Amino acid sequence: MTHFRVGQIVPSSNITMETEIPALLKAREMVSPERFTFHSSRMRMKHVTREELAKMDADSDRCALELSDAKVDVMGYACLVAIMSMGHGYHCTSSERLHRVTQDNGAPAPVVTSAGALVEGIRALGAKKVAVVAPYMKPLTEMVVEYIRNEGIEVSAYRALEIQDNLAVAAHDTANLPGIVAEMKTDDVDAVVLSACVQMPSLAAVAQVEALTGKPVLTAAIATTWSMLRALDLDTRVPGGGTLLSGAY
Repeated sequence: MTHFRVGQIVPSSNITMETEIPALLKAREMVSPERFTFHSSRMRMKHVTREELAKMDADSDRCALELSDAKVDVMGYACLVAIMSMGHGYHCTSSERLHRVTQDNGAPAPVVTSAGALVEGIRALGAKKVAVVAPYMKPLTEMVVEYIRNEGIEVSAYRALEIQDNLAVAAHDTANLPGIVAEMKTDDVDAVVLSACVQMPSLAAVAQVEALTGKPVLTAAIATTWSMLRALDLDTRVPGGGTLLSGAY
């Protein structure tokens, strides 16, 4: 039996990354032999504002260094909007820089970002046009939409829930998500991004929204898990993980 250490670079006020990604990988343990442990390092952030996000991102190098001391096998940077607020394509810059930190510490580990994972996950599904639900204030949501569009993916519908306090994002009721999506125009999209944020819980609604829309549904947490499994060269079948984690991608 092979054991993997999963490192997570987490905003200090994030309480969902360390529940949803472990839940997915523990569900995978029911059908696959590999086992996972989870190890986190935190960077300070309480409010989802551009200023706090930039200050927080500067702390990510320290987190990568700390996690590499534990010789983790893969790292996930758990704040999609922090990456996207740093400019188009920054997910590549960030993952390369943080990987170098692990190399310089003698414990090289691949680093995936939730921002890059979401973009790659949408592409893997073959989706050209998506609908997006995000918890952020409208200006930050529009920035996320433009980041995705810059990657060559059309966002034809989006909804900003306008929650600024990060703990309030985590407290958003997952049961509200199907109703939110039902109010959006999704008939012409190829996929639905149910949560463009690893802090907004959404796993429990994925199957329902896939049934509601008839479309593949992914979230930042699902995409990050998928990207981590690929970085570890493991199969991507995870029960309850939606279409992207069906094992076909």
